[in-house]
Amino acid sequence: MSDESTKRRERWRAASSIIFGHPEERERPPVKSDINVTPLVDVVLVLLIIFMVVTPLIASGVAVDLPRTANHSRKPDDGKDIIISITSDKRVYVGSTLVPKVEDLGRAVTTERRKFPEKTIFVKGDSRAPYGTVKAAMQQLHQADINDIILGTEEIAKGE
Repeated sequence: MSDESTKRRERWRAASSIIFGHPEERERPPVKSDINVTPLVDVVLVLLIIFMVVTPLIASGVAVDLPRTANHSRKPDDGKDIIISITSDKRVYVGSTLVPKVEDLGRAVTTERRKFPEKTIFVKGDSRAPYGTVKAAMQQLHQADINDIILGTEEIAKGE
């Protein structure tokens, strides 16, 4: 070895002992054997907040103002319904798909029912929708031999 490389090695040892201390003097940190759950809790809380914000936006069908009734039976949205929405401007939707004419509603629901025979029919008629449009939709469902229909309403609040 050359004299230059020996000097370089000695300088490196001196610098490293100043910066890092002597290897004999340093102690290794003790081994941690427990699991740190803080990052897991953080991730779970963020996912919970995301689901709480997004879930109301995922509700099936088109948003309508349902008529209010005193005798309202609560039924949670379990995803097992074919939702038919009738808006105030006489448009009819099956799920989120627009049905061009009310006369095509029976065919659209029958097609949907073939895909998912266990699903029930849930009609959400806007409270400002003309009665004739809702009646025509119900008539089309009856002609398509669909007799088990649930009508959507909202409960009247106690203070109203």
